[in-house]
Amino acid sequence: MATDYDAPKKQDEEVSSDSIEELKAQRNQQMASRVDVDEDEAVAAEGFELPGADLSNEELSVRVLPKQNDEFTCMECFLVRHRSQLADADAMICTDCMG
Repeated sequence: MATDYDAPKKQDEEVSSDSIEELKAQRNQQMASRVDVDEDEAVAAEGFELPGADLSNEELSVRVLPKQNDEFTCMECFLVRHRSQLADADAMICTDCMG
């Protein structure tokens, strides 16, 4: 876009003659023309739940297995771990909590 540096500048009277409503309308029109919504993203976003959403009608099914013979419960983090992750057998602490 070419700029004419020889053109006369707006006077203070001309600048103040623009009303606030006109300026707001111009800004809203400029902002409205910038909005670009991708339809695929809008459809994908509908499947996400917001934090704190009401999930009382949802039913979750999780298969829980009992602790196996080769597992232990860490006394620090209380997670069930495999025996290969046992760092201290007396205290029953896993390698993650020990390190």
